Amino acid sequence: MKRGIFVLISLVISVSAYSQHFALKNNLVFDAMLTPNLGMEIALGKKVTLDINANYNPFTFDQNKKFKHWLAQPELRFWTCEKFSGTFFGIHAHGGEYDVAGIKLPFGLFKNLENNRYKGYYYGGGISIGYQWVLGKHWNLEASIGGGYARIEYDKFDVMPKDAPKKEDWHYNYFGVTKATISFIYIFR
Repeated sequence: MKRGIFVLISLVISVSAYSQHFALKNNLVFDAMLTPNLGMEIALGKKVTLDINANYNPFTFDQNKKFKHWLAQPELRFWTCEKFSGTFFGIHAHGGEYDVAGIKLPFGLFKNLENNRYKGYYYGGGISIGYQWVLGKHWNLEASIGGGYARIEYDKFDVMPKDAPKKEDWHYNYFGVTKATISFIYIFR
């Protein structure tokens, strides 16, 4: 995994040498979920950019509570005015793995998660809309929302003991929100 991230960063940096702009991002939505994340965006033309976001959460808490996961989400963006400023429309793909257990989410979301452990992977894609506000010569703020599809495959276990036998394996087709960002951005010009 570390080697893959290094290769991706090297590729982005080498491609960005030929681009007018290259940006690094941090998504505050993932920060609120205590999930380390990093994004980069590369200008491909006057009104087209490639946005690549990734996050990784390795944490396990007391009593086998965990919210472990990783996600990669590349997006091709089309800007209505100029890149890195104003409104954009995007087409994104996503994929990742997860191992979550014993977490009580607000608003009664995923009620079974509190007493079960789910381990699996997901992949899919969607469309998005967003906006970037210019805060200064190098700083922007971005907000975006996207919807689409995710194919979710999982195995279900009891939360305790840690080595509980598998209760079932299943899959789920999800249609709904697939992307949400509020990001601080540093642009290299």
